[in-house]
Amino acid sequence: MNQCTSVASLPPPKYAVALADPGQSPETGHVLCELGEGHEEAHAAMLWDKGGRPGSAVWARWGAGPARLTPLPWCAVLDPRDADAACGLFAGHPAPHDWEIADPTDEAITRELARQHPHLFR
Repeated sequence: MNQCTSVASLPPPKYAVALADPGQSPETGHVLCELGEGHEEAHAAMLWDKGGRPGSAVWARWGAGPARLTPLPWCAVLDPRDADAACGLFAGHPAPHDWEIADPTDEAITRELARQHPHLFR
């Protein structure tokens, strides 16, 4: 399944704007939904993880309104191809798991790099 293509803009936090040098204000950033296409729940993008503890990952979640930051626990389902790797999405996410989601842009870049540099891709 392909990755969802929803994008959200995240304005810089007010404290970052207040601390910035005059004329050097931080810019709005953009995040891409990491869930599989066609999901019915809010979109989601992981921003950072504070150490792998339950609820330590901070996700941006958005729908019709502005994005909000939410700490969520990690999905504990193990990748059947690698018993040491768990799903990289949050617990309770809509199906499918991250190993079943393809980023078409990343795949296109990889194909082009493999064409240009076949010795790097075996």
